[in-house]
Amino acid sequence: MSEHALEGKAIPSLVPARMDRLPWTRFHWMIVVGLGVSWILDGLEIQLVSLVGNVLKEGATLGLTTAEVGLLASIYLAGEVVGALFFGRLTDRWGRRNLFIITLVVYLVASGAAGLSWDFWSIAFCRFVAGMGIGGEYAAINSAIDELIPSKYRGRVDIGVNGTYWGGALIGSAVGLVFLNDDIVPIEWGWRLCFLIGPVMGLMIIYLRRHIPESPRWLMTHGKVEEAERTVDRIEETVRRQGGELREVTDDEAINVVDYPPVRYREIARVMLRDYRSRSFLGFSMMVTQAFLYNAIFFTYALVLKAYFGLNDSSIALYFFPFAIGNLAGPLLLGHLFDTIGRRKMILATYSISAVVLFVTALLFNAGSLNAMSLTALWCVVFFFASAGASSAYLTVSEIFPIELRGQAISFFFAISQLTGGVVAPFLFASLIGEGDNPARGPLTVGYIIGAAVMLIGGLIAWFFGVDAEGQSLENVATPLSARERASSTRFQGTTPRLPSAEAQGRGITPIVPNGGDEEDRPKDT
Repeated sequence: MSEHALEGKAIPSLVPARMDRLPWTRFHWMIVVGLGVSWILDGLEIQLVSLVGNVLKEGATLGLTTAEVGLLASIYLAGEVVGALFFGRLTDRWGRRNLFIITLVVYLVASGAAGLSWDFWSIAFCRFVAGMGIGGEYAAINSAIDELIPSKYRGRVDIGVNGTYWGGALIGSAVGLVFLNDDIVPIEWGWRLCFLIGPVMGLMIIYLRRHIPESPRWLMTHGKVEEAERTVDRIEETVRRQGGELREVTDDEAINVVDYPPVRYREIARVMLRDYRSRSFLGFSMMVTQAFLYNAIFFTYALVLKAYFGLNDSSIALYFFPFAIGNLAGPLLLGHLFDTIGRRKMILATYSISAVVLFVTALLFNAGSLNAMSLTALWCVVFFFASAGASSAYLTVSEIFPIELRGQAISFFFAISQLTGGVVAPFLFASLIGEGDNPARGPLTVGYIIGAAVMLIGGLIAWFFGVDAEGQSLENVATPLSARERASSTRFQGTTPRLPSAEAQGRGITPIVPNGGDEEDRPKDT
């Protein structure tokens, strides 16, 4: 019988149980390094382009206007949104591995081509396509990491990887100090070399990615049960060679699946807005609140230091390093607590602590009690916690929806957060910064207090609507749409088969409600 021709028959699979009981070995480090580079590349791109902006206005380069430089950032953001939505759908249809190869190649070619640009429109096109590649990376990479990493480590790995964005930003700053220094590199060449740093890193990683297997969970839920089992066989063989000891899995840990047809947009809307509406509200709230705070503070950081403390452009660049280090340290040092203490407790704690420190910072700023150094020190504390919280937002949206639409769920919420945080917040906070030699602090203080309130609300929503996903199999957090009668009474204890909608009946689909879903999440008869 063909793996694709299951003809509606449920096939038992131990793939999830076998993947979740794996011990940590070099195989998992290969996944972290090979896939986690996506966030580093994004941080690198954002930081380098912000540094290159002033150089591109020089006559010896592209001679761009200030408006055109600002527009390049918006074009890159728009590319990320389009790429996330486009490639997010493909990663659910074509597989994680296919897409994390394709999206990296798209980024490599487009970013490298940007270094060969000759005018505004050529570099704008390259920046848009490079943004598409990075946006697509987010959907494919977060899906693959969650599905390949054992449940015991999933939270800390996902949060740590998402936090490495700031490692990329630090690399970008260091590279800019060399390549954009015309005493070291001629100005007409330095900016072009900056656009080649990301592709050079990507070329080193793409070879590693060739050795990362397709997600067995994706194979299992797309009718390729036998291939999924063979993939896990190879992974287990690798783990054993690397010294890992594997416990035996039992039949009562199996899940029954059928070949599930590609998910249509109408079905995605039904699942996210009806069956999982409280989880969709959770994901929306967490992503928007963290994006609002981040973009509001980060994109006006240089303006604040210059307007209120009189720093020049070269001095401002140095203040970025401690800010970025605080952002990088938070996810790396706090990530494991999301697996041990728990998701909801840690999300509430990180969002709330960052909100409280931001509120105190706003009061001290308004009173004129801070200088540039002390303000930066407080930002380091705020974003030490906020960075871990922001990374947990990406973790949340990537694990609380069924595997068949996981990539698309990530892309939807990523697009929403980018549009909200990237468009509204920077404009709003920049308009609150006063003019003149001694600008008024009151309006910006109010903005900071609003940002604190937004984060606190986000933390409270996570506490009341969050999912205790720590240590849980992804299939227990959100039952696959392709799951049928449970293989035993233990793995999916408590779930109730869902009555199929008219659309599902017409396609021979009988989904079931997510395990542990509350009454609000349970579907109504249609």
